[in-house]
Amino acid sequence: QVQLVESGGGLVQAGESLRLSCAASGSIFSINTMGWYRQSPGKPRELVASITNTGSTNYAASVKGRCTISRDNAKNTVYLQMNCLNPEDTAVYYCKIHFPYGLGPVDYWGQGTQVTVSS
Repeated sequence: QVQLVESGGGLVQAGESLRLSCAASGSIFSINTMGWYRQSPGKPRELVASITNTGSTNYAASVKGRCTISRDNAKNTVYLQMNCLNPEDTAVYYCKIHFPYGLGPVDYWGQGTQVTVSS
């Protein structure tokens, strides 16, 4: 089993920044992709950014240039630095880890952290 614990969400004003963290624990296979997703009321969950264990990244067009995803493999932790936040970024942000091998393919999700951006 794998557990993911997110932190760093909160209420900020437009133009400000936040840094989200997600720590994974349990049976962590070294080959994996960690990512951040978000979901607003009435909308489907969408990818924000992802990063493989080798450092390859992928960003949603809506956050490219404003967000940076990074990870510390030794700590099994992924970070999302979000700058120039705007009200459209308001959502619950979820961390996910994907294992393509081992018992996989399999995904594990965190419980989510609320990000609210006021105008």
